[in-house]
Amino acid sequence: MSDPQKIIHAVNQIFKKHPLCNNCLGRLFSKKLRRSSNKLLGKEMNKNQNFAKKCFICKNLFENLDYFLKLMLNSSSNYSYDTFSIGVILKPSFIDRDDFIRSQYKLRGTDGIKTGITREMTKLFSKKTKKILDTQKPDVTFTVNLKDDSVQLRSKSITFAGRYVKTIRGIDQKQKPCVNCSGKGCRMCDFHGISEFESIEGQISKLLFEKIGGTTAKFTWIGGEDKSSLVLGTGRPFFVKLQNPLKRNLKLTSFKSNSLKISNFKLVSESPKQPLKFHSLIQLKISTSSDINSKNLTKLKILEKHPVVVYRKSGERSEKKIFFIKYKKNSKNIFTLSLKTEGGLPIMKFIDGNDVIPGISQILDTTCKCHEFDFKDIEIQ
Repeated sequence: MSDPQKIIHAVNQIFKKHPLCNNCLGRLFSKKLRRSSNKLLGKEMNKNQNFAKKCFICKNLFENLDYFLKLMLNSSSNYSYDTFSIGVILKPSFIDRDDFIRSQYKLRGTDGIKTGITREMTKLFSKKTKKILDTQKPDVTFTVNLKDDSVQLRSKSITFAGRYVKTIRGIDQKQKPCVNCSGKGCRMCDFHGISEFESIEGQISKLLFEKIGGTTAKFTWIGGEDKSSLVLGTGRPFFVKLQNPLKRNLKLTSFKSNSLKISNFKLVSESPKQPLKFHSLIQLKISTSSDINSKNLTKLKILEKHPVVVYRKSGERSEKKIFFIKYKKNSKNIFTLSLKTEGGLPIMKFIDGNDVIPGISQILDTTCKCHEFDFKDIEIQ
């Protein structure tokens, strides 16, 4: 229906039974006439129709879009962002009436009312804020609900990478989840998923919540340590994904508290999709049930030549290489062990030989107990 005469005839036929507003009328023919503004085209078509009734399709909804624009502006006032997208929820009756008109008058290839409203809202918001539409990966996404007159905003998550050094014993790596929501986020924990902030996870989360805002923080750890262990050297790498941030950048590359030092803190595109390979340099303090001599400790050198086998409860079997091992006798039944190993070696089981073959106890043929172990460094491969 690109013939102007046919279009004029179609417009006249529609108006005999169904009054339409400028936006809805223009939308039905703008693609055929290659016009960018539905409203202006509809205004031209409507000028001879003495239009005064309610629009059959949208019930003059387009005249009230400023109300929803104000809701969008209010909901986004505390957010920092450059790009946006808009989704619209409509009552089915609007879509049914629109489909009826397009079917009745054979108006194929035209945009639906939902698309028309979305485009109009996008124009209004972009003109008001100077922000850029991005339908692929917008910084913020608005859901304009025309059924209950509400607007919801979702901010795209951002991800940081960094390293932490733990200088005091007795601090957990992971934070226990909120007891009310099991970590999902609720009013009792301010939607953070955690209600306490004593652990490494808790301290980093608190820093992000205070500096950037946001709801939950999801961590990807590069290995882990015991509560009583120290993490020294350049620190343990980690990634943290912050949901629904208010700001989108953190002008802070390092952080220090009594127990924690964070360095190389920076914004990255995403957390690693596959587990990263890493090596750990570890120092352990071990006691033996029987007296041990230095000559017996030389048996541990076999670990440099053959990998140890780790058996999981799931039945999975894996091998871990130990690249070098050093030992020092401290007393008749205490010695210090330093080793560099592939990441993921379960240290406690490696000492007592439970599900790890060979273990330290097996090699030395005496019961061994690990009193403490510290990470001297972690190297990403």
